[in-house]
Amino acid sequence: MKLVSEFRQSELVPGLVSSIRHHATREARIMEFCGGHTVAIMKFGLRQLLPPTLTLTSGPGCPVCVTDNADLDKAIALAGLPNVIVASFGDMLRVPGSSSSLQEAKAAGGDVRIVYSTLDALTLARTNPEKSVIFIGIGFETTAPTVAASILQAAREGLNNYYVLSLHKLCPPVIKGLLDSGEINLQGLICPGHVSAIIGSRPWEFIARDYGIPCVVSGFEPLDILQSIEMLAQQVARDEARVEIAYRRGVNPEGNTIAINIMEQVFAPAPARWRGIGEVASSGLRLRPEFERFDAELNFEFETEVTVIREGCICGDILRGMKSPTQCALFSRVCTPINPVGPCMVSSEGSCAAYYNYGESHE
Repeated sequence: MKLVSEFRQSELVPGLVSSIRHHATREARIMEFCGGHTVAIMKFGLRQLLPPTLTLTSGPGCPVCVTDNADLDKAIALAGLPNVIVASFGDMLRVPGSSSSLQEAKAAGGDVRIVYSTLDALTLARTNPEKSVIFIGIGFETTAPTVAASILQAAREGLNNYYVLSLHKLCPPVIKGLLDSGEINLQGLICPGHVSAIIGSRPWEFIARDYGIPCVVSGFEPLDILQSIEMLAQQVARDEARVEIAYRRGVNPEGNTIAINIMEQVFAPAPARWRGIGEVASSGLRLRPEFERFDAELNFEFETEVTVIREGCICGDILRGMKSPTQCALFSRVCTPINPVGPCMVSSEGSCAAYYNYGESHE
C-alpha cells in the first residue's frame, strides 16, 4: 500500500488546485482518453475541484465500450459453434450485441468461459485437445502484446486448437480520426498511462505538432490526474503545445520495446471499426500471414446476424466526446449496471458506469 498512499497525499491537493486555478484563466476543453481516468475523476470528485474555465470530457478509451456491435456478433456466433470453447475477459460477457450477448450464448448452451489472462486460455487449449479454444482478443496496445505472446507460445508448443479473434484497437489513429472529424474542439489531452507504458510518449507527438493540442501522459491516482491537468493548464496559458509525462514511474518516451517487438512480430495494423466512430484506417490489429492458422475469423465458418444498434443508446456520442452519460434518456432509468442497454454501462471503465456509480445524482 506504500506505493499507493504516496499518490494519495491529500495535503498536496490544495497546492495543485491553487496552481490550476492560477493558470486556467482561459476556457479549455480537456479530454481524458482513458476510461480508467474517467473512473478516477468521478470517484474522487476531481471535476468539483476545477475552475469553471476547465471542462473535462470523456473519450473513447474503453476497449470493451468501443468494440463494434458487428464484432461482438462475431464472438457470439463463434460461441454457438459445436466443439468450441470461447474464452473471454469477464466484462465482455454482458456487453449486448445486436440481439444477444456472450452471457446469453452461454445460457443457451455455448461453452463460454471467463479467463483472467491468455495463460488461462492456453491452459484451456492444452487440457481440452478435442475442442477448439477461441480467445476473444480485445484491448489496446496494453493487452495486445500478451495476446501476441500467447500465439508465439502456442506455435512453439504446436497447439493446433488455439485461436484468437483479434478485436484489438490502436489508440493514436483513433485520436487522429476524432480530430480530423472536426466534431470536437480540444485544448488539451490526458493521454492514457497504461497504453503509453507500452508505446511510450512519442506516438502522441503528432497531436501537439500537427494540431497544436497540449498532451500529458497521466497515471491513474488522483494526484497523477491533478498534476496532469495542472501541466496542461500551464501549456494552455503559455500558448504551448508539447507532450509531457506526468507518469515517469511507468512511462518513458520510447516505451517498452520488448512488448512492442512481440506485438509487431505477430500483428500488423489493419482497418478497424469503432463504436460510434466507424472504420478508422490502421487502428486495428490483424494476424500476420505466418500466424493466420491462429486466426479464428479465417478458420471457422459462421454466420452473423444483421447488425443492429440498441434504440436510444448514445454510447457512440459519449465515446466521441460529444455528449455526457446524463444526457442519455435511458441513463439510470432504463439503462443501469443491472440492466445495461449499452457497453458504456457494462464495462468497469465505461463512462456511464462511472457516472452512475460516482455521479452526484441519477436524475
